[in-house]
Amino acid sequence: MNCEDRGCPKRDLIPTRVVVAVWYLPTLLVLAGLFAPGARAWLWIPSFAVMGIACLINARRCGRLHCFVTGPLFLAGAVATALDAFEITNLGGWLIASIVAVGTVVGYGLEWKHGPYAKLPDHFP
Repeated sequence: MNCEDRGCPKRDLIPTRVVVAVWYLPTLLVLAGLFAPGARAWLWIPSFAVMGIACLINARRCGRLHCFVTGPLFLAGAVATALDAFEITNLGGWLIASIVAVGTVVGYGLEWKHGPYAKLPDHFP
């Protein structure tokens, strides 16, 4: 059974208005954090966490291919930012942002090459 038969596009959060709250606004806050190092942790940790959780939910709901990459990536960005803020690591904001940006491009590149939805087994919950 292919994705369209399982109703994947109908369950996808990306074409809905929720995209503004869970991806667009957090992305703007991440961009703002690039230029406001003092506020970076306060902006990035919740932004990356919201985007990561939303991607994991969307991957589970509809199998959106890039969400399988960006969900864990955004959550890792939140953790890396927290570790950096507590001076446990010294990665720096630009490195964290660059890794997240490259990973996001890879996720969308997979969609461009293989289509928007992962080929999930029929028994995928």
